[in-house]
Amino acid sequence: MEENRNDFTQGSIIKKMVQFMIPVLGALILQAMYGAVDVLVVGWFGTTAGISGVSTGSNIVNLIIFTMAGLSMGVTVLIGRYLGERRADKVGKVIGGAVCLFLSLSAGITVLMLILARPLAIFMQAPKEALELTVLYVRICGGGIVFIIAYNVISSIFRGLGNSRLPLIFVAIACMVNVAGDLFFVAVLHLNVAGAALATVLAQAVSVLLSLVIIRKQELPFTIKKSDICFNREIVNFVQVGIPIAFQEILTQFSFLALCAFINRLGLAASSGYGVANKIVSFVMLVPSSLMQSMSSFVAQNVGAGKEGRARKAMVTGMGLGGAIGIFVWGAAYFYGDVLAGIFSKDVAVIFQAADYLKGFAPEAVVTCILFSFIGYYNGHSQTWFVMLQGISQTFLVRLPMSYFMSIQENANLKNIGLAAPSATVFGIVINVVFFIYYNRKKT
Repeated sequence: MEENRNDFTQGSIIKKMVQFMIPVLGALILQAMYGAVDVLVVGWFGTTAGISGVSTGSNIVNLIIFTMAGLSMGVTVLIGRYLGERRADKVGKVIGGAVCLFLSLSAGITVLMLILARPLAIFMQAPKEALELTVLYVRICGGGIVFIIAYNVISSIFRGLGNSRLPLIFVAIACMVNVAGDLFFVAVLHLNVAGAALATVLAQAVSVLLSLVIIRKQELPFTIKKSDICFNREIVNFVQVGIPIAFQEILTQFSFLALCAFINRLGLAASSGYGVANKIVSFVMLVPSSLMQSMSSFVAQNVGAGKEGRARKAMVTGMGLGGAIGIFVWGAAYFYGDVLAGIFSKDVAVIFQAADYLKGFAPEAVVTCILFSFIGYYNGHSQTWFVMLQGISQTFLVRLPMSYFMSIQENANLKNIGLAAPSATVFGIVINVVFFIYYNRKKT
């Protein structure tokens, strides 16, 4: 029964997609809550400068997290393909290679984050009231980055196996620990930004350790031997798929860093307002993100089984499903942004700035569902170099230039800056449609 549920090569497309997508969406909701709780608790029990410190610091930390998540997508795609080809014997070596590679990367990243925390905070033009708080947040999270990366790798393995429910359990554990940690460290001990960072690291550590205990009790469709845990050839295979995705994430997160720097120049209220809006944005992007992750696994299995027509139908189904839900999300962000921002802060100026940004950003809830369905389709085909190139085009031809231009106007406001995101996405959709026509004609 479990094997049939995780087999995407047969049965109702929409039923199987929704069954797989709901736990992915649930995990992403909890992840969004995980990040939002830091800002919420600091907003109510800390300081306005603390909100800015967590916001700017989390942008820096997210650069690492999303880059590693992008690289681990190669693991997801490769495992899905091997299962589709009925070559489960290869999966153990993929996982063993992933363990060695990501542990090594974690060690190097920890050292870099500890050393470069201050230069990065200055580069981000953190408001002077929040500079030291930003540095502190980055250093504490850098010290525990191994647990943050480990969570993403474990989740990518199970998504490749077609199991999206275990990652949901893992993130639920992390979310509960993070909420408890934030309340204890920030509300009780009044550690402000340091408390939020400590809670984040503690939550990820507990989640990873408990997830390893849970995994040992699972019946898995593969075996992994001690000899598999080494630097082997499968690393090259999943890195070839994952590097373009990771590089795109680097550029995307860099664009968010630049955007944060542009907004930080507008003052503490704008910086903190953008920080609050960013946490709401993480909820706005839940459906598109879950679509992309689900689509990658769904398409990878069907490509491995030689069912191209089913893969294309899955992409179109995802666009329709995501777009329909996105319309309601757009309305909530556009018309009730002030209500949503009021959950995170009692500062009127911060609430106004956050709502203003959301008005510009809101259309992203709809158009990104279309774009991310395309991206999931291409990831499943290992066309990750194209995914990277279209991401670069969006970032450097539209999102960054438009954000910068809007930020230097005499009466600069966050609504106009927020419009850069959906504008870049529409540009990306055009590129993807053109490539879709070319790619499918080439295959036939």
